[in-house]
Amino acid sequence: MNSPAPAADNIPFSDALAVWWHIGLLSFGGPAGQIALMHRIIVDEKKWLDEARFLHALNYCMLLPGPEAQQLASYIGWLLHGVKGGLVAGCLFILPGAVAMLGLTWVYVLLGDLSLIEGLFFGLKAAVLAIVVQALLRIGQRVLWGRLKPLIAMLAFLGLYMAALPFPLVVMGAGVLGWIAAHQLGGETQLSASASYPPSDPSSCQPDCPPIPASKTANALKAASVCAVLWLLTLAALWFWRGQSDVFTEIAVFFSKMAVVTFGGAYAVLAYVAQQGVEHYQWLQPGEMLDGLGLAETTPGPLILVTQFTGFLAAFRQSGVEPALMAGTLGALLTTWVTFLPCFVWIFAGAPFVESLRGNRRLSAALAAITAAIVGVIANLALWFAINVLFSETRRLPMIAGIDVLVPEWVMIDLPMAILCAIAFVMIFMFRWSVIKTLAIMALVGAVTRQILM
Repeated sequence: MNSPAPAADNIPFSDALAVWWHIGLLSFGGPAGQIALMHRIIVDEKKWLDEARFLHALNYCMLLPGPEAQQLASYIGWLLHGVKGGLVAGCLFILPGAVAMLGLTWVYVLLGDLSLIEGLFFGLKAAVLAIVVQALLRIGQRVLWGRLKPLIAMLAFLGLYMAALPFPLVVMGAGVLGWIAAHQLGGETQLSASASYPPSDPSSCQPDCPPIPASKTANALKAASVCAVLWLLTLAALWFWRGQSDVFTEIAVFFSKMAVVTFGGAYAVLAYVAQQGVEHYQWLQPGEMLDGLGLAETTPGPLILVTQFTGFLAAFRQSGVEPALMAGTLGALLTTWVTFLPCFVWIFAGAPFVESLRGNRRLSAALAAITAAIVGVIANLALWFAINVLFSETRRLPMIAGIDVLVPEWVMIDLPMAILCAIAFVMIFMFRWSVIKTLAIMALVGAVTRQILM
């Protein structure tokens, strides 16, 4: 049993500021590790929130598009110190990783054509593939119980991989299916909102929290309005100043749309970003998307910061602005701005009314269906990455009703990469090494391998 949490008024803002810096600098390991870190510090060590309040906040954040760990930090910061607390907590959760990612992207662009750097990323690609597969299995084990959830996951995978359905359509379709299932069966379905970390049930949160003051609610809604206006003004200004076809406008519009549909975390949305960035906009190559994911895995903060890498390369290559490094930096900053600004809109607009979501079976079922679909999305991502990493050539195999499927040219397998992938899988699944340790060792192995092959 936790000790009673102290009132927010008794927590000095300077103490909270130090804690959010600490969390931002140590937030490695993806959303599960980040949420566990916040739980340990906020609930177990500082006792600023009790267990029920923390889990209730997490359940709300799981309903939202965007990185749930960053939004959870913003939500808790708002609970403790209002709007300024939410802004500080959310920004400090992003800032260390964003700065590190920008620096690494500069190194990648400036030195990526050298044999040593190429070798480092050669090894990182193998490690990233193993990490993505590990994420798929972990989430699947936690989520896919019963009969309905595996079916939703399989339909999502087939819809993306074989029918090439848009990612937002798959996510929304799963949510609607969960809502209908709860409605038709009176909520007694195999769907539950327990697929979060730590495992929880909305009904476990006791309604003993003090009411939110009216002034705090009003300030939160004002902050949400300001963030929304800044977001929309950014899009409008670029649209009228640079034009619809300009790469900066395309970056702002694309990543704004992504921010609205990124249910299920970074691994899920990467399939959407990779598909559009590589095949539609031609901002980068499939191998470069893996490089960016490898960089993001080595930095603190949300994994969705990999989008910053994509925005940098897009502006670096297509903006026509000189110097190109400045254009790439502006593209990276713009991507981060339009990706995370909506997160503050969702938190400040919804947090004051989150109590009304407690125990709502239909919303819980919709969330659980989306979470199940996310497993299929990650499976599609893992297969897409594996084909592009292990084979130098691919082709589209015609199927029925105009559907074609991406398949590898089996004779064009990259044997050195296949060996490195096998080593990475052993590190992750047999030795159970951490993500950072695996990435570091595989980068060194990749560099040595490339030097031998040259």
